[in-house]
Amino acid sequence: MIVLSRRLLVAGCSLVGADWLLAGCARSVIHAADRDTAEPQRVAYVTRERPGTIVVDPAAHYLYFVQENAAALRYRVGVGAEGYGWSGTATVHSKQEWPDWYPTNDYLAHRPEVQSSLTELQSGLGMVAGPNNPLGARALYLWQGSKDTLYRIHGTNEPWTIGKDVSAGCIRMTNADIIDLYDRTPIGTKVVVLARHVG
Repeated sequence: MIVLSRRLLVAGCSLVGADWLLAGCARSVIHAADRDTAEPQRVAYVTRERPGTIVVDPAAHYLYFVQENAAALRYRVGVGAEGYGWSGTATVHSKQEWPDWYPTNDYLAHRPEVQSSLTELQSGLGMVAGPNNPLGARALYLWQGSKDTLYRIHGTNEPWTIGKDVSAGCIRMTNADIIDLYDRTPIGTKVVVLARHVG
């Protein structure tokens, strides 16, 4: 027998009501499946990296935001498909809310069908920001020194791909998670993407 408490009933009605009231205001919908990952999980994490560093473990499909006392905030991520992965150390050079997307020439060579959905934007051929944009709600742009790596940590309009090897090399998160990480991450943050070990 299911017993509903008054608190549970009020909370459930509030969620439904809030979704209905805010539906016209939101630029993208955060689906119920995304709400499960809206808060990162605090986990034990031993590393030599300093608190505030982002460490991505592509093999495990996790991103760790290093905290003090051998802990981290852990987020589930989607990573590059075989042949598209990148590893190394970079810094967050810039951040953008609702970024436009400019696919690389290499990406367009492998996915020519995307070309028809692109338009001429201020920085070249791309897709305007919004809920259909592959970069999602936020993006962190990774550079090595004065060079753009062309890799990003970003949201997605395909939340079902989180936990899989599907992207063109970038690290993708649910929109709820990238918004949370974006708010915690200043420009200049160190990012370490671990290499996958084969065999």
